[in-house]
Amino acid sequence: IHGYNHPVLNAAIETQLQDMAHVMFGGLTHVPAVTLARKLVELTPDGLEKVLFADSGSVAVEVALKMAIQYWHARGESRQRFLSLRSGYHGDTFGAMSVCDPVTGMHGLFSSALASQLFAPAPEPAFGQPGTEEHLKPVQQLLEEQGREIAAVILEPIVQGAGGMRFYSADYLRRMRQLCDEHGVLLIADEIATGFGRTGKLFACEWAGISPDILCLGKSLTGGYLSLAATLTTEHIAGTISSNPPGVFMHGPTFMANPLACSVANASIDLLLKSPWQARIETIQDGLETGLAPCRELPGVSEVRVLGAIGVVELRQAVDMRAIQPAFVEAGMWVRPFGKLVYLMPAYVMETQDLRELCAATVDVVSRYS
Repeated sequence: IHGYNHPVLNAAIETQLQDMAHVMFGGLTHVPAVTLARKLVELTPDGLEKVLFADSGSVAVEVALKMAIQYWHARGESRQRFLSLRSGYHGDTFGAMSVCDPVTGMHGLFSSALASQLFAPAPEPAFGQPGTEEHLKPVQQLLEEQGREIAAVILEPIVQGAGGMRFYSADYLRRMRQLCDEHGVLLIADEIATGFGRTGKLFACEWAGISPDILCLGKSLTGGYLSLAATLTTEHIAGTISSNPPGVFMHGPTFMANPLACSVANASIDLLLKSPWQARIETIQDGLETGLAPCRELPGVSEVRVLGAIGVVELRQAVDMRAIQPAFVEAGMWVRPFGKLVYLMPAYVMETQDLRELCAATVDVVSRYS
């Protein structure tokens, strides 16, 4: 989000390296992790007060799923299924795979080995449009019929990522929070792709004014420098887990809260908050809208959509990766198309001229290869 080779981020890693590169965060602690945990509690939606650090976004989702199951176990209930959304994507490890879209996802090979989950239709309507009770009817029906089996609903707030790069209504997310409360089901928000300003809000949950029971963060947490993720939850959930056998949350990866990663995450968050990031996101959004607009006239393009610093060109047919990927590289652009999608998530520091070049190259490549 800050570009690469940033002197402040480089210095954060170099300074920490001279002190301590790593210690297993089990019964031990260190300043970078404590500082980062406090920052995350302060910045994230209200009520999220406990933090568990992990290695990657997929692991943060695994932690969230385990946390929900262990919470209900501590309450004497066996709830081990999850309600997810079609077109959703949550990672490539086994638990995460099980809550990804089972049809359009990339994990069909493993379907027989995955836990059986419940799926509601992809959220409608589009971002900026009003939502109605009708849009949540399938979710409500599943909660009414099988709510006693469901540990949590898991979703990506406002922006569904690699499952389709879809932007949906804040009303849908707001009503989902209400339904979870009405049926006594936890809500897990996967903000691994949307956290730290990507959609124009610091966290996408803010568009709906809601707070989840469990929140997953990753990717931009370190500014893209090192692998680090975090799962946050409430005092109530953490206390319920810790007050019942076995008395601890059953997860502890070796490299959780690595000091180098925590140090660069602290520096990245400080950089972000001290910068005019909201104005930059607005400028990028305007640039993407203008720059990608010509794609709407191309016969091979189904839709162009933009939200914050995310631009998406959806094609009518799947891209030929062997042709389109080298074309972007030859144009000097690091772009990663997949399926029917060509999407852009620029660094927040990208200048207007660079953004014009990025969009122009995208229009050119899409026109030739769609």
